Amino acid sequence: MDVNLLFKIAAIGILVAVLHQVLVRAGREDQAMMTTLAGVVIVLSIVIKEISNLFTSVRTIFNL
Repeated sequence: MDVNLLFKIAAIGILVAVLHQVLVRAGREDQAMMTTLAGVVIVLSIVIKEISNLFTSVRTIFNL
């Protein structure tokens, strides 16, 4: 696992949190919720890709 992955996830989290607060203060709660949901989906796609790489490595190591 690379440290850049953690920084990328943290940056997405900070950006989504700031956008969420700005949109809530502007009275656009529905768009704030969609922004948060989009951030979660992006992070989950990154994590799923890394888990897939982990399973591929385990299969290669154990010749499965």
